[in-house]
Order: sequence, then C-alpha cells, then structure tokens
Amino acid sequence: MSDESLFPPVEEADENGVLCWGGHLSPGVVLEAYRNGIFPWPHEDYPLLWFAPPERAVLCFDEFYINTRTKRDLRKQNFRITFDQAFSEVIAACSAPRFYEGEWEEGTWITDEIVSCYTELHRYGWVHSVEAWQDDKLVGGLYGVLLGAHFCGESMFHLVPNSSKACVIGLVERLQAGGAKWLDIETMTPHFERMGAREIPRAEFMEWKTQAQAQPIAW
Repeated sequence: MSDESLFPPVEEADENGVLCWGGHLSPGVVLEAYRNGIFPWPHEDYPLLWFAPPERAVLCFDEFYINTRTKRDLRKQNFRITFDQAFSEVIAACSAPRFYEGEWEEGTWITDEIVSCYTELHRYGWVHSVEAWQDDKLVGGLYGVLLGAHFCGESMFHLVPNSSKACVIGLVERLQAGGAKWLDIETMTPHFERMGAREIPRAEFMEWKTQAQAQPIAW
C-alpha cells in the first residue's frame, strides 16, 4: 500500500475488522484512512494493520452519562481542563507501559512511528489533545483526530482517579459547543460503556461519519 493507493472498501474487512495490512504511517495515508472510516492499530509481530470493525463504538452526546457520585468527586477534585497545551506529554503518557489487573503491560500499540505521525498531524491541526491538571501537574489526558465534526478518540491516560473522565467531559462540551453530536471511540471499553456509549453497525457508522465530516466545526 502506498500513499497514492486507495484503501479497499470497508465491507471487505474480515470478521475481526482487519481490512488490510502493510504500508507505513504518513500523515496523508492516515488522514485518508480516517476519511474512509478506517484506523491503524499496530500489533507486535504483525505488519501494520488497518481496521474497519463490523460494529463501531460511539458516544452520542444526548446519551452521555456520568453518575452522581463521580460528579460529586469531580467537583471536589477541581481539575483544570485545557486543549492542545501539552500534546507531546499526553501522547507520551498514553504510550507508556500501564499497570493493568495486577501486572505491568510490556507496551502499547502506540509505537514510535505512531507518535511521530500523530505529532506531525497535531502540528497541521488535524489531531488534538485534552489535558487535565491539578496544581499545575498533568494528571490525565486524551488525544484524537478531528475531521469536520467527526472526532475519533485514539487513547487516554490517567494518573489520578477521574482525571480521564474529566477530559472526556471537557471534550464532549467543546465538541457540542461546535455543533458535533457524537464521539467516535472505535472499539467499546467498559469505561465508555458506563458513560452511555454503544455500538452501531459499520454501514450506519459510515453514514454518520460522512455527514459529520461534511460539517464544519469550530475547535
């Protein structure tokens, strides 16, 4: 696959959502992928994989939910939320090994190539970050790709409880203010499912994606 080639139709993806593999991560290729409802997901010991899953996880803003206890805790924690103020630190934290279910993960899918490509896209204004601060210390963050009103969330991290939730809330409020109606989270996680996210069929997602990308939005 080269920068000039087109991706196969998303309907050709296998049951796991793998559409194709190979190539490299350049800003042009990555933007072409997102415009077509596809995202890269590197896996160790495999060529670069490109995904278009049969079910896409989305968070509709009119279904967004934060429970009462978390809202109370967030008021006490008093996070300061910023946008595009510490992208390099956010993606570095997202790529760091994580302690999960009692063990340290050896690594994440966010490779050096991913960091380099998305950092370049951030400089061009296609990729954005959200940061949560406490006492001037970065304690949480997320980043994603924005095409029109289609924000595709890529990864997030937290160093203190609820800091990533605070970033999601800040992102939803900012996107809503610009006219967006939903957030693309690609694959479902328990974290987002508790916030009201759900899965929709790929064909429906492609319609949503096309409409959202055609809608200009202020960031």
